[in-house]
Amino acid sequence: MDVDKLNEDFAKIAELVTKLDSMDYSDEQYDDVEEELHDLEDQLMEDFGDELEDAIAEAYDNLCPDNDVLLPTAYIAKHYVRKQKDNQGRPGYDIEYREGIPIESDKFPDQEVYIALVPGPTRLVVTVGNAAKQTIWMAK
Repeated sequence: MDVDKLNEDFAKIAELVTKLDSMDYSDEQYDDVEEELHDLEDQLMEDFGDELEDAIAEAYDNLCPDNDVLLPTAYIAKHYVRKQKDNQGRPGYDIEYREGIPIESDKFPDQEVYIALVPGPTRLVVTVGNAAKQTIWMAK
């Protein structure tokens, strides 16, 4: 897997997600940005869908084997928080709690658990309630 290309492509998606999040539906550019986002998501799936799906399936095996694995694009958050750029000038991102897909996990009974794909670098992040956040997989 070309991790640099994955990180770069996913960062573009995160930027468009962030842009859409700040736009109103009535904005005349909204539909164009949304279409561009869907095109980039489709390309991400074509280029890296199998690898991302395998990573998600493995995470599910460990966390929530009774839950159904969805397409990787379902795990793209609705909002990303921009972080400082790394020493090579690449943007970093994080998520708030309750971003991504909710899961039911025996490891965290009676708690809200979410799993999301996060770029910069590309990784799967699990949030538990409002207090715990952990990276459970990183693209290598």
